[in-house]
Amino acid sequence: MVSHPRKGSTAEIRMAKTKSQDRSMSRSALRRLREKEIRYNTILKAAENLFAKKGYHRTSIEEIADLAEVSTGAVYFYFKNKEDILIKLMHEIGHQLRKLLGEELQKADFSFDSFQNIAFAFLRDFCLSQPEKLAIFFRESAGRSSEVEEQRKQLFIDLTQDIKEAFIRINEEREKNSVSGFAPELIAVCIVGVYERIACHYFLWKESSKEDVEDIAQKSVSFMLGGIESLIKG
Repeated sequence: MVSHPRKGSTAEIRMAKTKSQDRSMSRSALRRLREKEIRYNTILKAAENLFAKKGYHRTSIEEIADLAEVSTGAVYFYFKNKEDILIKLMHEIGHQLRKLLGEELQKADFSFDSFQNIAFAFLRDFCLSQPEKLAIFFRESAGRSSEVEEQRKQLFIDLTQDIKEAFIRINEEREKNSVSGFAPELIAVCIVGVYERIACHYFLWKESSKEDVEDIAQKSVSFMLGGIESLIKG
């Protein structure tokens, strides 16, 4: 089933920008498109801050509009309701997280150093540096509607697939014995699961500091690499 972008969504704005290559589009039309995109992103950012600070349920559309300095009508122009805002935020956060980790996965060879760089990308550059996004993805999105849960589930599936494909590539490059069956996927599932728990335990519940990140990263990498190596040799 092909989904179509909603009125005022980022997808629609970007599609319109592509069409704007047509010489017939005026400067004023281009300006209006830019203003729409800015307003859309401003509303998302306001919701992100409020959801992380007050919680999803305790945040109202009126508060989002007030922080974004727009009318409530403007919020409803871009989003169906508060849940729609959360779903769009989940999509944006998922895209950023996959991009962040994907850059490190492309360089990874599963040496201790490269694996630690992946850990730092997640723990330092996402969990510690972007606490609002961390709170929304791991706390505020949990236990919501089936649509929100589907968005959440899909990101975990995508992250698992990214790591699985990276492992298969690295295994082939290192000319290891072929690892078949569930091993590549099992490794990826375990890695995603470990870091999900680390994020919740150390950065949402215990609020660990920058000084803790290096120790957490090193110990988690040692733990996971030992399991990966034993599975490969087995």
